[in-house]
Amino acid sequence: MKHFFTIIIVLLTSSIFAQYAPVHEEGMQCSHAKQFEHTKSTFALYDWQTPYLDDYDVTFYFLDITVTNLSTYVEGNTSIYADALVTIDTFAFELIQDQLIDSIFVQGVKYTNFTRQNNNVLVPVADIESGTNFMAQIYYHGESESGGFFSGISNQTSGWENIPVTWTLSEPFAASDWFPVKQDLEDKADSAWIFLTTSSSNMAGSNGLLTDVVDLGDGNTRYEWKTNYPIAFYLISFAVSDYQEYNIYAHPEEMDGDSVLVQNFIYDAEGALNYYKNGIDATSEMIELFSDKYILYPFHEEKYGHCLTELGGGMEHQTMSTMGGFSFGLVAHELGHMWFGDNVTCATWSDIWINEGFATYSNYLAEEFIHGWSSGESFIVSKQNSAMGSNGSIYIPVEDVYPGNEWRIFNGQLSYNKGAAILHTLRHEIQDDELFFNVMSTFQTDFTDSTATGEDFKNTAEDVTGMDFDQFFDQWYYGQGYPRFSFEWYWDDANQSIHITSTQTTTSTTPLFDMLLDIRLLFLSGSDTTITIHQTANVNEFIIPLEEEVWDFYEVDPDNWTMEYVDGISVIVEETESPAYFTVGPNPASDYINIYFLNPTAGNRSITINDISGRKIYETQIDNTSERINISSIPKGVYTILSSDGNQQVVKRFIK
Repeated sequence: MKHFFTIIIVLLTSSIFAQYAPVHEEGMQCSHAKQFEHTKSTFALYDWQTPYLDDYDVTFYFLDITVTNLSTYVEGNTSIYADALVTIDTFAFELIQDQLIDSIFVQGVKYTNFTRQNNNVLVPVADIESGTNFMAQIYYHGESESGGFFSGISNQTSGWENIPVTWTLSEPFAASDWFPVKQDLEDKADSAWIFLTTSSSNMAGSNGLLTDVVDLGDGNTRYEWKTNYPIAFYLISFAVSDYQEYNIYAHPEEMDGDSVLVQNFIYDAEGALNYYKNGIDATSEMIELFSDKYILYPFHEEKYGHCLTELGGGMEHQTMSTMGGFSFGLVAHELGHMWFGDNVTCATWSDIWINEGFATYSNYLAEEFIHGWSSGESFIVSKQNSAMGSNGSIYIPVEDVYPGNEWRIFNGQLSYNKGAAILHTLRHEIQDDELFFNVMSTFQTDFTDSTATGEDFKNTAEDVTGMDFDQFFDQWYYGQGYPRFSFEWYWDDANQSIHITSTQTTTSTTPLFDMLLDIRLLFLSGSDTTITIHQTANVNEFIIPLEEEVWDFYEVDPDNWTMEYVDGISVIVEETESPAYFTVGPNPASDYINIYFLNPTAGNRSITINDISGRKIYETQIDNTSERINISSIPKGVYTILSSDGNQQVVKRFIK
């Protein structure tokens, strides 16, 4: 479990709970606060891109290139069809300098006086009037550096009979490593053709439908792939190797007996297909599940599929993911991207949660609905624990988005695991599964073939549920950290009720996590019940009538819906109306403790902290209902806190 409990025994023998151990993950399975605007606007290109890229909107990419499984060498031409948004006198695109430009044609006119500024290519052209649809064709060749993740094109030899393979991975800034492109998330092309010429001993996989395989008669074959769905620049891809083809089908209920092709290119090596077959076959049931929970598989008129490579994980290339293997979780994650990342794409890299958090939660849903609830619980608890090992926000400040800082964008603990964890928490906040999945499907429908931000998802959730999620997003999406709780409770025999005091502190600058929290109570009869409290302040008091006597405050968040750390649970007999009565947290603590007084009407109180020998190390007078005390300079150990209003005293203990 993800919670650590310090149990203080006052009257009753309390239960022993499992320990939370933080997990640190930094990995890419495929890739606040109030100062950030919460409104969607037109997002400018990043400062390493020329502003001339803003002058047009891409409508169609046509890549006609020669590729090999022996190296990253690419040769051929790319045509960019676009609509001029202003009168254009300088046409711009992106292409790294390792790719040598042979010639450039714009509207059929050859231009030789282009310049290269880093990865930006600027071509002075005769004026292209605003509103004109135009075409630029760039001939080029070159060999890019191979490097796996964040390298646009890679080459490696597999362990299967030493078969070599070349593949692309353009996310987030590397499409220009292998083809001329405009790298703008909000500028999806309406369609794309990817024609791949390679040795006839190879097969080449890509996006959309394989419309033709042409034997060129010279020992080479051209694979002609075409997609008619809008596609983001970084999702255009290819993989080339000595492949065999293995196809299966999915039958989503909405297709009424029709099917989705699942096309797989696997190394043509003895034993390879049998090794991966079970993992590939699981894809069909996942497509059917996600089609039921979200919307029908978005690219059902074309296909879904996989190309096996030596990638350390996978990459969600639209309609044909590039895979390093076929584990259940990896297949589910990359497939989930077809909805979240491909059909609906993050509008900025700051909002990568739209891609990675939702794909990770898709993995959770596959565990829950295919393998069962307990399997899903194990999965989500591991993500919650991992997320609590980091204190950052899911939303990525714009200044942190730049080439060389890709691992901040694709931070495993934040973008992936915390991203999935807060979706699970949102599902709990909504308290209605049908309504939650209605939010997911509405979001897909409203932003299909387009882009969206975290704010867009928040607005959809509010529209569908009628609930206000401003606080939820401020604390979980833009905010940092997670809450820590301490609980004190006693059973009121006279009124047949449990009295609970919950004290919340945080591990970050986020002042409060307003949230629903489940608590399982154990009755004297041996039966149990789960109640839900709503934490609305740092200290809340709850009086909950029950029909039988509570024996134990048994478990916090028993079904692992939420993400928190439990510092302690105490059974109390003190009179909590005493002006001196207080709660303290976090406990154990490292840099500071927070003291909260439950009686807001009391006046001045004294606070004294003593070490275990009774030596006074801190003293102060306060007249507020809370006090934050810096303990960073005191040695590790056990300390007592004495509170007094002049008449009554309350003593508690904390650990540094």
